[in-house]
Amino acid sequence: MEIQEILKRQNGIKSTGKVKEYDPDFGDGFIQVGIGSVEYLDLKSSMSSLSQNSSVVTEFLIAGFPGFRDQESRRTLFGVFLTVYLFTLVGNILLITIFTTDRTLHTPMYILVCGLAVLDIAISTNTVPSMLVLLMSEYRIVPLAACFTQTFFLTGLFSTECFLLTVMAYDRFIAICYPLRYPNLISNSRTSKLILCCWVFGFLCASITLVLSLKISFCKPTNVIYVFCDFGSLLFLGCGDIQITNYAILSFPMSVLFIPMALILFSYVRIIISVLRIASKEGQMKAFYTCGTHMLVIFVFFLTAAGVLIIDRIPSTSKDTRIFGLAVRNVFPSLMNPVIYCLRTQQIRSSFHKILKNIKC
Repeated sequence: MEIQEILKRQNGIKSTGKVKEYDPDFGDGFIQVGIGSVEYLDLKSSMSSLSQNSSVVTEFLIAGFPGFRDQESRRTLFGVFLTVYLFTLVGNILLITIFTTDRTLHTPMYILVCGLAVLDIAISTNTVPSMLVLLMSEYRIVPLAACFTQTFFLTGLFSTECFLLTVMAYDRFIAICYPLRYPNLISNSRTSKLILCCWVFGFLCASITLVLSLKISFCKPTNVIYVFCDFGSLLFLGCGDIQITNYAILSFPMSVLFIPMALILFSYVRIIISVLRIASKEGQMKAFYTCGTHMLVIFVFFLTAAGVLIIDRIPSTSKDTRIFGLAVRNVFPSLMNPVIYCLRTQQIRSSFHKILKNIKC
């Protein structure tokens, strides 16, 4: 059954062989996409008829990648995302296993690394399995409550990781700038409490965003979302005057992204200044190497997040590019973090070799 017929059955609209959806690139208008044709409709002139045909939306149609409808392309994407997901799970579970089995790693820095690994598993598991199901079935109908639930957890986990990376920068700031005070300021119990605070504040931001999003009214002819549910796609499907709600919802993820980024930048500016004051070159290289791993993790995370924000603001960006950017933002940092820590951290590599020797014995 074609997506057009699904929309016909779900929305009670006359089938014209076209899918009608809201496209933010064309301002106050709908884009009506059909086979071999693109037609733009004036939204303002259609509001009266739209309000008559609109009713309470109870489910959304997840339509997938617009440019990859053929079976071969979907199988290729399925294989790519499945491979990335499996490597992400194996890498992060390996990090957690190494941490739990080697008591010498039970220090504040590695507690934070373990907390980051748990977050990476949660973020990828929240989105990738649903993407795999979508790629196998071409489309998927998701209840409204399930869509908001996925969006809530995605926003909460993303916010938590932003806060956790800030705590990791604070840990390195104290270790480099105030090494004598580090044992008193940063302990295992205090680090665990900071991680808990990251989770609390992360999901508090998600809760506020969710409450604001629940005020949005959705129109039946526009219930098409690509790949998975997130607040950005939900905002594009809203009806009526939601500009204030739009700004309020967008302000939270922007704040969660840029405030931690500013704090991290401040911490590393201070770290660089302190390292440059070290007399010996060997001491400088050791300090830079210690912070380099975390700086690389931060760079990967915030670069992908900022890249998605920039891509979304470029009018000429295609839908497939936006969707791929959103997918990469959710899977690439989670895949790279265990690789970075395993390759650049001598203690983790040594612990991994010990585990392999014990398995062989």
